[in-house]
Amino acid sequence: MSIKVENITKTYGEQKALNNVSFSIEKGEIVGFLGPNGAGKSTMMKILTTYISPTEGTALVNGFEIGKDDIEVKRSVGYLPEHNPLYLEMFVREYLLFNAGIYKISKDEVEKIIDKTGLTSEANKKIGQLSKGYRQRVGLACALLHNPEVLILDEPTTGLDPNQLIEIRKLIKNVGREKTVLLSTHIMQEVEAICDRVIIINKGEIVLDKKLDDLKKNKQQIIEVEFDYRVEEVALQQLPKIGRIENPIGFVYQLYFDTEQDMRGKVFDFAHDNGLKILQLHNKNTTLEKLFGELTS
Repeated sequence: MSIKVENITKTYGEQKALNNVSFSIEKGEIVGFLGPNGAGKSTMMKILTTYISPTEGTALVNGFEIGKDDIEVKRSVGYLPEHNPLYLEMFVREYLLFNAGIYKISKDEVEKIIDKTGLTSEANKKIGQLSKGYRQRVGLACALLHNPEVLILDEPTTGLDPNQLIEIRKLIKNVGREKTVLLSTHIMQEVEAICDRVIIINKGEIVLDKKLDDLKKNKQQIIEVEFDYRVEEVALQQLPKIGRIENPIGFVYQLYFDTEQDMRGKVFDFAHDNGLKILQLHNKNTTLEKLFGELTS
């Protein structure tokens, strides 16, 4: 178990930032840590990287307990915080070599990281001259320098353009095959593109912890259709694999099918066979974005 969190609570005076939070992450998993602003994401990440201590509870990172084996935890973790701290007057290569010296990393290894994170063309520039996207790359390169077992990334793709997004996502996914990655983001497409699992936290408590594949497996399909004429429910019951039928307004019908199969074609066939026109039709299955809204509203 690369990360194991047990009953973590963190309070600031009377404010409870985390309330009895527990979860675990296996090696090779990339987990998206989602939640609205102020939900407790950054607090949890700071605890896991030993920047702050929990009020109650325990956590293990790569087998080492926070609060007891903090040096070993830090050796095991690569951390990219939300506000990427960089020395803007230093050159990119100079900055990475400076950090490498702390871990006794060779110059050759630094060059490999520069290449892996796409910084070769910017390596001789001052960090202060870089775009926000390239500064994020420098932060990610620094987090990878000592080849950590666990990567904790707080909003790692902030400020990246679409091309950079694709490259960094690919890098995180490749790294995640042999490491454990916990990343926070507000971008749902990011989670769907990178992550194996999603944890949603709201008001300091976990409200969802599921594999992404399990979320995508919806045994029921919901289709909303508007015809140009009223249709009796008994007629709609002729549709294959139809379950519940709702008629919320006018000629609009919500059709619940007990199958994962795309049934829109069957609805079109039904309309044609019964001389009906379809004015609008769309799939209403729950998306990750909609689920996030429901759980955190």
